[in-house]
Amino acid sequence: MHTKRVLVAGAGGFIGGHLVQRLKSEGFWVRGADIKEHEFAESAADEFLLGDLTDVNNTRAALAGIDEVYQLAADMGGAGYIFTGEHDAAVMHDSAMINLHMLEEGRKAGVKKFFYSSSACIYPEYNQMDPDNPKCSEESAYPAAPDSEYGWEKLFSERLYFAYHRNFGVQVRVARFHNIFGPQGTWCGGREKSPAALCRKIAETPDGGEIELWGDGLQTRSFLFMEECVEGIRRFMESDFSGPVNIGSEEMVTINQLAEIIMGIAGKRVRIKHVPGPLGVRGRNSDNHLIREKLGWEPKQPLRDGLSTTYAWIAQQITQSMATSSTRA
Repeated sequence: MHTKRVLVAGAGGFIGGHLVQRLKSEGFWVRGADIKEHEFAESAADEFLLGDLTDVNNTRAALAGIDEVYQLAADMGGAGYIFTGEHDAAVMHDSAMINLHMLEEGRKAGVKKFFYSSSACIYPEYNQMDPDNPKCSEESAYPAAPDSEYGWEKLFSERLYFAYHRNFGVQVRVARFHNIFGPQGTWCGGREKSPAALCRKIAETPDGGEIELWGDGLQTRSFLFMEECVEGIRRFMESDFSGPVNIGSEEMVTINQLAEIIMGIAGKRVRIKHVPGPLGVRGRNSDNHLIREKLGWEPKQPLRDGLSTTYAWIAQQITQSMATSSTRA
C-alpha cells in the first residue's frame, strides 16, 4: 500500500480516467480533477474535484496535500478540432494557463514530482512530409516548426516543466504521446480521433455502404492502445529519466489501411469516399530508440488487437444510444 497522494489533472478525460484506475490498483491515494466528469465510467478516484483548472483557486485546491502530479489536463481533440484553426486561442490560452498554475502552485505546495503529457504534435512539419519516412526522434524537435498551435503550446509547456526542474529542483517527467486510442474515449461529436471516428463510421454503415475519409487516405500514423500508454506512463514515472520521451507504437499504417483493418474486424466491406478535410502532417510514427534505451521497454501490442477491443466498445455505445433514442421517441 502506497502512502503517496497523487493528483491526476484531466481525470475526467480518456487517458486520465484509465490512469486513475491503474494508480488505484497499485494502492495510491488518488485525487482526480477536471472541468468535467468522465463521460463513460464513474471515476475510481478517492476524491474528484470538479472545476476549471485555468482558475488558480481550483488548481490550488487540487494540489493541497499532494506528493506527485500527473498533468494531463488540456484543451484538445482530434484533427477535426485541432486543425480547423477555430479553437487556436482557447487551445493555447487554456492549456498554457493550466500548466503555469500547476507548476507554480505545485512548487509552492511542495509537490515532489510532475508527469507532463506532451504530444507528437510538437515535431516539425518539415520532418513529416514523406508519409513513408517521417522523422520523430526526440532530438528532432528543434529547429521547432509544429503544424498546429496545439503543438506550439505543448512545446512551450515542455520547456516550462524543464525550466522549473532547473530553477526549483522539482522532478519532472515529460512524455510525448502518439495517438492514444481505446475504449472509453470520445467517439463522436467532433473531438474524436481517427481510430474512433472510423470505428463509428464503419459500425454505423451497412455492408456495401460508403463512408467519407478526409484526404487521400495515404497519410500515415501510428496508434497506441490505452493500456500500453498507461504502462509506459507508470514505468517512466518510476524511472530516473526526465525525458522528453516518445510513448507510442512503431507500427505505422496509412489511414486507408486503418480503415481496412477495422472493416476486417467488423466483417464488412464499405466503400471509401475521399473528401477534403483537416489532415495534419503527411506522416508520423513513434521512434522508440530512446524509450528502449532508458526504460528497457517499449509498446508491443499489434494494432489490430487494440482495434478489436475498441471497435466492440464503440459498436456497443452506438447500440445503446440508438436504444435510448427509440425509447425517447
